[in-house]
Amino acid sequence: MKRIILVLAACCLIFGACAQKKNESSNTQNTEPMRKTLVAYFSATGTTKAAAQSLAEEKKADLFEIAAAVPYTDADLDWRDKTSRSTIEMQDKTSRPDIAAKCNNIADYDTVWIGFPIWWYTAPTIINTFIEAHDLGGKVINVFATSGGSDVAGAYDNLKQAYPQYNWGEKRLIN
Repeated sequence: MKRIILVLAACCLIFGACAQKKNESSNTQNTEPMRKTLVAYFSATGTTKAAAQSLAEEKKADLFEIAAAVPYTDADLDWRDKTSRSTIEMQDKTSRPDIAAKCNNIADYDTVWIGFPIWWYTAPTIINTFIEAHDLGGKVINVFATSGGSDVAGAYDNLKQAYPQYNWGEKRLIN
């Protein structure tokens, strides 16, 4: 009888230790930080906004609109007019149009997708304003763009060259 009690006691100790070990390993998995993704986009006409919404749904990401402090009018976007706002901004690589707001919780994200329409074969200068207004260190920065005929590679390379301190990931053209 003593032998049976000892065997039962030993079994209880072994099963208890295994259960404790399983709970400990489960707890370490739960303490893994959540990966959060942000899709930040500039859209002058709504095309890039639709692409951003689709990408955010695909990536289960939050959305942030990079809006100009002074919204662009149709006249501002007339690329054939050498005096239009967009033409003037794109001719001056130091141009930094003001943004309406910063993304106040940018620190919460591990991955940031930055989207824009291709203007003059590259990113609109308001994208530089957004990048320079935020600390993107330690994040993976991906780029997506919309365009009627240009590729995203040139814009991606220009941003990567302008901001080599950041970790650049994917690039994607979404039409």
